[in-house]
Amino acid sequence: MLTLITYDVCTADAAGRKRLSKVAKICVNYGQRVQNSVFECELDNAQLIFVRDKLRKAMDEKQDSLRIYNLGNHYASRIEHYGVKNTYDPEDAMIL
Repeated sequence: MLTLITYDVCTADAAGRKRLSKVAKICVNYGQRVQNSVFECELDNAQLIFVRDKLRKAMDEKQDSLRIYNLGNHYASRIEHYGVKNTYDPEDAMIL
């Protein structure tokens, strides 16, 4: 299922900048960055639970924010894109 992960990490101090880096690295491992702090991830239920737990451990819930949107398997009609960044199909093959 397509899952949208968004976050806002307080970077007022060195610890916050370290948390931001850690959260971003977790998201990069599971999805495609579509905006600075927004990732589209193709996850099954077990992966979603695992990623959510990793992210919650990496963040400070008193200073940071994490939002997870489950768009499901029939997400194509729910996404509109305008502007400069090209969109991609998360189910297509990725060439690394």
